[in-house]
Amino acid sequence: MAPRRLLLVGEGNFSFAAALSESLDASTRVTATCLQRPADLARDPVAGENLQRLRERGTEVRFGVDCTRLAHAFELHHREFDRIYFNFPHCGRKAGVAQNRELLAKFFQSCKDVLAEEGEVHVALCRGQGGTPADKPMREWHNSWQVVAMAALGGFILSDVHPFSCEAVPGYKCTGYRSQDKSFHVEGALNHIFTRSLPFEGSQPRIFRIKLGDQWFSFAEPDALVGKLNRGFLEAPSCHPIRTINEKLIAELGKAFPLKRLKCSFPFLPEGSTSVLTSWNCDSLSAAFWISLCEDNSNSESLTGGTTQDMEDFLVLFSEFSLLRDLGRDSKEEAHEEIYGQTKVCLRPSLLVHVQAVIQGPDFLPGSLHVLSGPVFRKCHILPFTMPAFHETLFILGFNKNLKDGYLQSLLDHLKGALDSLLIQTLLEGSKLSSSVEFVFQPNGKDYIINVKSHNFGSDCAKDLIIGSVTTSVTSIIHKDQCFMFVSMNLDLLAMLVWGISDWRMLWTFDHRFLKNFVPGKIEPFKSYSLYPPCYVHDISFWLDEKKEFDELEFHTVARAVSQDTVISIQFLSRFQHPKTQQVSLCYRLTYQTCDKALTPQQVASMQSRFRKEIQQRLHVIPR
Repeated sequence: MAPRRLLLVGEGNFSFAAALSESLDASTRVTATCLQRPADLARDPVAGENLQRLRERGTEVRFGVDCTRLAHAFELHHREFDRIYFNFPHCGRKAGVAQNRELLAKFFQSCKDVLAEEGEVHVALCRGQGGTPADKPMREWHNSWQVVAMAALGGFILSDVHPFSCEAVPGYKCTGYRSQDKSFHVEGALNHIFTRSLPFEGSQPRIFRIKLGDQWFSFAEPDALVGKLNRGFLEAPSCHPIRTINEKLIAELGKAFPLKRLKCSFPFLPEGSTSVLTSWNCDSLSAAFWISLCEDNSNSESLTGGTTQDMEDFLVLFSEFSLLRDLGRDSKEEAHEEIYGQTKVCLRPSLLVHVQAVIQGPDFLPGSLHVLSGPVFRKCHILPFTMPAFHETLFILGFNKNLKDGYLQSLLDHLKGALDSLLIQTLLEGSKLSSSVEFVFQPNGKDYIINVKSHNFGSDCAKDLIIGSVTTSVTSIIHKDQCFMFVSMNLDLLAMLVWGISDWRMLWTFDHRFLKNFVPGKIEPFKSYSLYPPCYVHDISFWLDEKKEFDELEFHTVARAVSQDTVISIQFLSRFQHPKTQQVSLCYRLTYQTCDKALTPQQVASMQSRFRKEIQQRLHVIPR
């Protein structure tokens, strides 16, 4: 719907207001303002002519309006503008970049008081002033007006940018260059369009309840996973791209194999032998998110977070004792008591923990492709394409050992065909994106990783992404004559490749604008609503505790938790050993950046301060 209420600030000779108002229909109300008083414009014939045109059209004109104090200029019932325009802002005379940044910052902070919830702020700047990659050439950051960072101070993000064209507004003459009757140099000028960001609030871990046997327990979600539990992306009627890509992948493979879809509701690590996963479990548990359960005798069905069934969809609860049992313990009765006696459990790090329960189940059908989908959680280093939470789909296929080679090749061929079919869909819409799928044989002589070489993330160089794995096994107590294959797929990475989503965090946003990009039944390249978010860099150094080994994975996990996933890079800089005490110090560089919210330097400084305190408490280091 077209904007109904427009506010123009910083008008010089009112030529923009006059030209714009004449191009709009009668239902659109324009309010044109300037800082000057009427007497200041009395000697300007151009301004006088434009003001006359505005009055004839019934346009509201206000004088003496300070764009940094808009709330003072408009009563509550006169606010809620759909669009605010500020063309070529300048403090006047020979004001430097610092003064003009301050003007922008105060302007944006003022806009939040008078802009409608889904309104836009349009700011036109001369070539290079904005300091974004859209400027050609782009100025050095410190020499620009840093318009995106200034907008963040008011809670705004840059959602679009395009060339500013005077021809699009016939009769517009931008004057006021250095407070003179001279035009700004508008060649290469850009119009920056800002929208409101979701508030960047310190999210608190939610509380969930789950029933184990006859007892109810409650637990808080881990700090590093706040906002990532119980999101329901895979559930109907979700239109999230994770569900779309999962349904398409399953449908493609369903053309070649009979399908049996399973509900992901296994709350415990299965009983019995897990030799097919023993080494995998040992490696993965070190990166698992462990949580503490507290007995909960409240009568409410659920606390903040969801229902009991929801919890079963993403929790695999197994105690440290039950793991020992699976690695060689015989007493199932004793282990059963220990499961319910322990309060420390972990979130499922992979759907592979369910393999034995599936293939030993009474409904398992050799020759059919059994499908299991759900979210999984594991600690990881902060890197562009590694994520602590993602959605996994597991395909399980059982067949006669004598037919292994034929089934393996058939599955690989059809899987490659399905992936290729998904990855070329954006090409059919005219995109220049491209990706290629390959299966890389592993040194163990039986497994593969699924690698995609992609140009879909705006770089000239192709990126190699591992989006899944293919594992073969002959382990089954019930089906002794059967061989099994397990295909594990990272749906989040696959969705990023298909739609060209460069940041995995965008998949988890609460901003409703994200889902508006995805039309049912159609795949088009993703267009972000938050462009060129600024980066903030902070270094940290600390002395190590001589008695404890430094856990770098936990260091990254603490950074992820404290920053609410705004740390996008952790770079090791140096190691220093004191020549006298032999004490060791490490130095790291943290880069903060959001993908969907406004982030200010003050917020980052607060996070960095808290990070120093947290690593001192959790990792027993001494910040320098």
